[in-house]
Amino acid sequence: MSVTVPSLADLHALGAAQQPTYPDPDALAASVARLRTLPPLVFAGECDDLREKMAAVGRGEAFLLQGGDCAETFDGVTADNVRNKLRVLLQMSVVLTYAASVPVVKLGRLAGQYAKPRSSDLETRDGVTLPAYRGDAVNGFDFTEASRIPDPGRLLDVYHASAATLNLVRAFVTGGYADLRQVHTWNTDFVRTSAVGQRYEQMAAEIDRALSFMNAIGADPEELRRVDFHSSHEALLLEYEHAMTRTDSRTGAPYNVSGHFVWIGERTRQLDGAHVEYFRHLRNPIGVKLGPTASADDAIALARTLNPENEPGRLTFITRFGAGKIREGLPPLVEKVTAEGISVSWVSDPMHGNTFEASNGYKTRRFEDVISEVQGFFDVHRKVGTWPGGILVEMTGDDVTEIIGGGEELTEAGLAHRYESVVDPRLNRVQSLELAYLVAEMLRDA
Repeated sequence: MSVTVPSLADLHALGAAQQPTYPDPDALAASVARLRTLPPLVFAGECDDLREKMAAVGRGEAFLLQGGDCAETFDGVTADNVRNKLRVLLQMSVVLTYAASVPVVKLGRLAGQYAKPRSSDLETRDGVTLPAYRGDAVNGFDFTEASRIPDPGRLLDVYHASAATLNLVRAFVTGGYADLRQVHTWNTDFVRTSAVGQRYEQMAAEIDRALSFMNAIGADPEELRRVDFHSSHEALLLEYEHAMTRTDSRTGAPYNVSGHFVWIGERTRQLDGAHVEYFRHLRNPIGVKLGPTASADDAIALARTLNPENEPGRLTFITRFGAGKIREGLPPLVEKVTAEGISVSWVSDPMHGNTFEASNGYKTRRFEDVISEVQGFFDVHRKVGTWPGGILVEMTGDDVTEIIGGGEELTEAGLAHRYESVVDPRLNRVQSLELAYLVAEMLRDA
């Protein structure tokens, strides 16, 4: 039976949160109309495949590794940039799989992460007040009046940038780059010289020996030559997401075809809000961010609304409490949701609850706080008897200096060296690998 999503007008009537105010409604309508005619970026069958993988995560049979930029930029859509992000995710995945002996579901925070919610609609600098930067999907980062005006033409730019990114990713993962025999080539010079890079090289040598043995006995499974890789983003801008919703010809069900996995943010998860109303009609695997203000009753109500059939793999709760609140705030949610028999995957976002402003004005995070939140997440699930299903991290494949601490002992003074994020700070490649090894140790004990 065919299912339709509510109209944009109906969704906006619910008071949609975190939406830009476009000065030209006709231009917005034209962009939305054009988006509706464009081909899907992903296919319903691929979303179904990921939903099955997420069901395995929910059963404790797999672990989710989700990572990428806090906010993608149009300038960042280059072969080098996409390859670098994919490379570090492949490295992290191999570390987790090899060191913890658990299948890893690989989910990129890419090809659509162009919009960001903001705590204020306005930004003031030196007495000048302009609209806040809401991501390249909405306006420009430059602090000028012309740049900060929301431009609906950027919604089409999001589509084309996402298409280019997905084309590159698909070429890399099917064209030989993701072949496990490339495990050494994924390590670049600046990582190789670090302690964690040397540890990775030792592991890669062990994998090489295992592959040589398999080759000697004539084993050459397809799984060694390619990987399954899916895309995800926060489905924030209703005009874009609604326009990228299509009815599957096989089932008559609506899918958001801008990404395989889409999620509702902490600021837009109101039970009677537009985002929950839109999401509850989709067949994609979906997520909801839960922060320290979320109660167990909130989580249960969201699950019953978004996944009324209690379908495995359909719903993921992504928790973001902060290192100081995770051990106290998470247990009631997990205990009560579990007691209700709700089918859900639990994933930790150890980034967003641990952000602060350094003494020199840079927004940053402490690597040790990130690790502490992940450890708290694992500790809570171990105590309750549930499965810590995965991590969602903001990271990059480059040698940036945005998060302090870690094996490189980056200090606040060092933030200015290569701080490139336009919104939130990200783990660099060395820190990402460090995190992977630490999480692998936690998984062995889970």
